[in-house]
Amino acid sequence: MPKTVILHLSGEDPVLADMDQEPEPGDLFIRVTNMRKKDGKPVPYLAAGVQAVIYPWHRITFLEIMPSEEERSSVVDFFRM
Repeated sequence: MPKTVILHLSGEDPVLADMDQEPEPGDLFIRVTNMRKKDGKPVPYLAAGVQAVIYPWHRITFLEIMPSEEERSSVVDFFRM
């Protein structure tokens, strides 16, 4: 089951994407599918019909891996009282 990630690219706005598996320490690139802006709109610099994009690590500032629905029940969110 793919995990949703927030991909922070150098010099670009963050985008949402799906990853089949988390990257390993020795990986030179990551492969993401279903790229979209955070508001769900298409990413303007991708051609229509693109299925997957491969990014080398030097283009990525950082990567946020979001919990899946079954993991969300065990994640404790912060709240104020």
